[in-house]
Amino acid sequence: MVKPALKRGWRDLNTVQFGMTPAHALTLAPVDTATGSFLELLNGTRGPALLREEGHRMDLPDGHVDRVVERLARAGLLDDSRGGGPAADALREKKEVLDRLRPDLASLSLTTSAPGDAMRHLAARRALRVGVRGAGRVGAVLAGLLSGSGVGEVDVRDSGRVEPWDVAPGGLPPESIGDRRDEAARRVVRRASPDRPPRRSPTTPHEEAVPGFSLVIVAPRDDVAVHTPDPATAESLMASGTPHLYAGVVEGTGVVGPLVLPGETGCAGCLHAGRTDRDPVWPRLVAQWRSGRRRQVPPCDLTLAAAVAGLAAAHALAFLDGRTPASTGARWEVSLPALHWRARPVRAHPACPCGAAGKGKQEHIPEDGGWRATMAGQGPSAEVRQEAEPARPAGTWRAHV
Repeated sequence: MVKPALKRGWRDLNTVQFGMTPAHALTLAPVDTATGSFLELLNGTRGPALLREEGHRMDLPDGHVDRVVERLARAGLLDDSRGGGPAADALREKKEVLDRLRPDLASLSLTTSAPGDAMRHLAARRALRVGVRGAGRVGAVLAGLLSGSGVGEVDVRDSGRVEPWDVAPGGLPPESIGDRRDEAARRVVRRASPDRPPRRSPTTPHEEAVPGFSLVIVAPRDDVAVHTPDPATAESLMASGTPHLYAGVVEGTGVVGPLVLPGETGCAGCLHAGRTDRDPVWPRLVAQWRSGRRRQVPPCDLTLAAAVAGLAAAHALAFLDGRTPASTGARWEVSLPALHWRARPVRAHPACPCGAAGKGKQEHIPEDGGWRATMAGQGPSAEVRQEAEPARPAGTWRAHV
């Protein structure tokens, strides 16, 4: 079927445009009247044999149907209503779950190429484990978003009890005030999940058979930890090669990133070392911020926290689906009141023991690169990593709309 997520319109008698926005719109030409009518039949109800029969009834030339279908597939405009493999078939059997995820499936169809890829990606999310460290206004909302997007297990960890200022729409509800913060956040995750996620106690031992985290998101409630993350808190993640993403709000600034690929991209240690190079008094300031008397309620604008949670969840899902989001080796920051997002690179530092600076000295991570040895066993399956841009046949081009 032609991807139903793409609106269709005719630019002239021989040129059809699929999609509306510049990021996804494609135009196809030349398309004659008979072929235009044939496109209406590509709605997921007919297989190749039946399409050929319909083409014969429409007096289309022999082989024309196959050529049209191949051309649309090469342009990334086709989906397969039955594709995606065994995991996708299992998801289709859970109609109520799939109905909850249909908007996400439609969105994935816009960023995948081969027919069936969108369903394959969505089904693959169900097998992933993601950790969220922090259950405040950012962390709890973020955990719910990931769970609602089909991630199979979202494990939230935090200490203390829910305070009135932890409450946020989509996050910790008012009735959770006084409850253990991690337990309240796990209830948010369970309510958001379209499926029934596994229950895990914080004291449950992690057996060798239990897979590791595909990603850990560090979303501290402490604004100092957001502004200058302590490399010591990520030592276990670095040692295990676990990808991790930082997110949070500090004063009136929201932060997403960096996404750290241990041994590959700049980490919290690189961030600290780079700041020290630019500002020699930086360590003195950090020591004062960390040891000073803590304010009971640090600033955290509700709408800014929601924006950070949403963007961090989007970056996390892009990574879990096999992409390389813009937060890889960079911090995205947005400040009140102007709210202009800007990226600040976090370059691998030669003095940091993570070793990223000496590994190829690359300036960027390739979009379609394979999974690296240091990530083995931690990230999403290499089978679902696809190129973002399909090869397009002659007569097909990006629409500048």
